[in-house]
Amino acid sequence: MRTRIKELRARHNLTQEELAIKVGVRRETIVFLEKGKYNPSLKLAHDIAKVLKTRIDELFIFDDD
Repeated sequence: MRTRIKELRARHNLTQEELAIKVGVRRETIVFLEKGKYNPSLKLAHDIAKVLKTRIDELFIFDDD
């Protein structure tokens, strides 16, 4: 899985820490998400998409492996 979190976070001028606070997780969780090393819950994916003003399917890209 790849994500566009870093790209969209930068577009909204948010730091990892600021995004983490807005969605109620630790900054490390955002780091792992941006690296594609963590699969978020549906609620967390929804919350991040809402903050970044996008849809879940535009935020997370699932590779066909």
